[in-house]
Amino acid sequence: MNFRPFLIATLVLGAGFFFTSNAADTPPLKVLLVTGGCCHDYEKQRFILAEGISARANVEVTFEHSADKTVKATFEAYKNKDWAKPYDVVIHDECSANITDPEYVGNIIAAHSNGTPAVNLHCAMHSYRWGNFKEPVKPGADNAHWYEMIGLQSYSHGPQLPITLTLVDKTSPILLGMAEWTTGNEELYNNVQILTAHPLIKGKQTQLNEKTGEKKETETVVAWTNEYGPQKTKIFSTTLGHNNETVSDARYLDLVTRGLLWAVDKLGEDGKPVAGYEAKQK
Repeated sequence: MNFRPFLIATLVLGAGFFFTSNAADTPPLKVLLVTGGCCHDYEKQRFILAEGISARANVEVTFEHSADKTVKATFEAYKNKDWAKPYDVVIHDECSANITDPEYVGNIIAAHSNGTPAVNLHCAMHSYRWGNFKEPVKPGADNAHWYEMIGLQSYSHGPQLPITLTLVDKTSPILLGMAEWTTGNEELYNNVQILTAHPLIKGKQTQLNEKTGEKKETETVVAWTNEYGPQKTKIFSTTLGHNNETVSDARYLDLVTRGLLWAVDKLGEDGKPVAGYEAKQK
């Protein structure tokens, strides 16, 4: 894959490669990008995300990638209680639905409860679930903690069809100046319940019954923010991002980058990175 000339790839032991904008007076934000698990092209998407975010903000992206393509993918980093300390923000882009070890999952959640911001993408919303997760979880329940961090509970999705996006909170700096758009084929995730999430974007999908001609429309929240735990840790999430076409869309990369900058308090009220955190180009 050809990378833009202002990106640098350096080997990081135990974590793969990281991507960073060129050195500048302001140190880059240290971002951990976790990818792997079932059902998605994470091998390509991790590079698309790393390059796309680095082209938009002053960041250093480190990979924590698993080649396991099942719903039982695990990550070495999470086994260490201090796994998140080297990073300013973590992007959860894993799909590990059948990982249910409370201690392992507790290590992940504790980092965010203690103040490490997070960005959750697509199948992260369907990871680390157990019990009767198809019914609304009760606050504080053993199977509720992952959903409480995210701020919204989801467990399923519809067919791959275009999703029409509507901006809900146009005053948010994450969305300021953005236009509404319709995705290519994507999966519309359901909303079992909105816990503490603040909706940003809704998505509507229309399904046509070819036998009857009947149309069915489904609309759910597809992007939102949340404040989690005693530190009121900032969390940004979007259920969009199944296909490479979506992940590589400039509008999607703008959204994810802005959400990341918002989570670490580096997004200005004008929707642009604060001084020093814009991408550094030659």
